[in-house]
Amino acid sequence: MHIAEMRVTPIAISDPPLLNAAGLHAPYALRTIVELVTNEGISGLGEVPGSAQTTASLEAAAEVVIGRDPFQLNAIYRGLVERFGVGHAPANLVGWEHRRILHVYSAIEVACFDIMGKAVGRPVCDLLGGRVRDRVEFSAYLFYKYEGAGGALGFGVDPAATGWAAVRQRAALDPEGIVAQAQAMCREFGFKSIKLKGGVFPPDQEIAAILALREAFGADTPLRLDPNAVWRVETAIAAGRQLEGVLEYFEDPVRGQEAMAAVRRAVKLPLATNMCTTAFEYLPASIRLGSEDIILSDHHFWGGLRASVELARICQTFGRGLSMHSNSHIGISLAAMTHLAAAVPNLTYACDTHYPWQSEEVLVGGRFKFEDGALSVPRAPGLGIELDRAALAKLHENYLRCGLTKRDDEVEMQKVQPGWKFQPTRW
Repeated sequence: MHIAEMRVTPIAISDPPLLNAAGLHAPYALRTIVELVTNEGISGLGEVPGSAQTTASLEAAAEVVIGRDPFQLNAIYRGLVERFGVGHAPANLVGWEHRRILHVYSAIEVACFDIMGKAVGRPVCDLLGGRVRDRVEFSAYLFYKYEGAGGALGFGVDPAATGWAAVRQRAALDPEGIVAQAQAMCREFGFKSIKLKGGVFPPDQEIAAILALREAFGADTPLRLDPNAVWRVETAIAAGRQLEGVLEYFEDPVRGQEAMAAVRRAVKLPLATNMCTTAFEYLPASIRLGSEDIILSDHHFWGGLRASVELARICQTFGRGLSMHSNSHIGISLAAMTHLAAAVPNLTYACDTHYPWQSEEVLVGGRFKFEDGALSVPRAPGLGIELDRAALAKLHENYLRCGLTKRDDEVEMQKVQPGWKFQPTRW
């Protein structure tokens, strides 16, 4: 068996005007879908965060992938290194080039696992060592936001929307708005833990939102706060001390491993990261400095599913907690996350997901359904999903119409606040 065809399709999915430290989400989030087809007619799917550069890189990768055995992942990775890299070993690659290869490879690897699972009649989690859980828990992911639904509506509102779809459109700019958003999301999806994306407003306002969530949900609902590394060390320490006993964990309050380690020494809270320790080469310094307690993995950026299983073992060895980072995604990525989470014994926290903020899908049967804040791990071969080609074509048309070629939250924010600039350290 070999890969006979590689289809690369950029898409744009509706994204509400969500605020973060980097600015504002555009009306559309970009994703790139990869479909590999073997000479035996077996197809596999992968998905990564999109941009024109990512799409071009994946299209160029076809010359490496076509003709390969999908089971020979080491050979495929080596081929990508030789195609895109400097020299012939990861150690010789410039940092960005290696990260680009890992990003491209992650989509191809997931699609290969989907093929392998279908070929042998087993779900992907079985190929990663076997399931250790049948349900994977996810966390409610809250955002400060402007009014609007994203997509063709932009900042407009669909007056016919009801339930979570209506709440999803509302502005949330103060503690009361954040609490209302959390109540609606947890009521709709059953999430048992809550994360707030911070770094948007002055720390006192975001602390007040966390305390309002604690009052509304009680001490049995774990809370997380992520200021996206824009606070100063002294600010993070002061805020962390106010939130001791309130937060389940404090995610990336400051930038860099040394700063994170300084905060970790000063507060009695677990620190989590998906910003300061984001690749294997950063792990030695992470262990030496003690910069965090929890790593939020992401198979799109760590180099795929196998690499994420390796990361989990390192976390277990060095006493680190483990969960998963998310960005605006659809069901292919969500299925891959679910299979990976099912096969990792030491997944110690509910995973992040942006999925409730999205409304479209490219899979037959439509969107995944959360039950009590969790997804059941598919038992069908491969990822257990099937591509809806009409839906894919429609979202590809969105991509062609929207005119976006990359994510740029600063530019989007400047449309609302002229002259706004991202500041790596803000408070």
